[in-house]
Amino acid sequence: MPQPVVIGISGGTGSGKSTITDAIQSKVKQEITLIQQDNYYRSFGHLTKSERARINFDHPASFDTELLIEHISLLKKKIPIEMPLYDFKSHNRTKETISKNPSRIIIVEGILVFENPELRDLMDIRIFVDTDADVRILRRIVRDMTERGRTLESVIDQYYETVRPMHIDFVEPTKKYAHIIIPEGGQNTIGIDMIVAKINELSKL
Repeated sequence: MPQPVVIGISGGTGSGKSTITDAIQSKVKQEITLIQQDNYYRSFGHLTKSERARINFDHPASFDTELLIEHISLLKKKIPIEMPLYDFKSHNRTKETISKNPSRIIIVEGILVFENPELRDLMDIRIFVDTDADVRILRRIVRDMTERGRTLESVIDQYYETVRPMHIDFVEPTKKYAHIIIPEGGQNTIGIDMIVAKINELSKL
């Protein structure tokens, strides 16, 4: 089996990373292993729920990046992993895990997957999804209220207190590490088709 191709997909909250990922999965004629950085939040079980709700989840320190690096390294060596599972309603890692088998293509998706140099060096292709801030916050409001049981007030408060400043300090600067920048997210069909063509080319090597 040839060496796996590791693709990193980053961008701000609500930028369209998942849409890009879904488009790649539907178009690439290869099995894909998807690893989502959101599942690698650190375990905060020692804190109360109210204390966990006040954690800055958009800061790099909130992620268990060491474990994520270990897991990507294992997948590149064609060794299966047990990916953590995170519960956003309780703000804590669950006891369950998700079995992930190595495949020819590995996608690592998340807001800060380019922030750590050791992690990004594991990637063969780095894609940054670049979407206007007003679009991203509207998408986040819809997602957090419908999927994560949040109130509108809490989403807006979190955006101003942590999401926006952390995007400016940590997410936006990682754009310079991208090989490819995709404006307009999942609406950029030409950009997606170019990425798919490159992935298909690399996966044949």
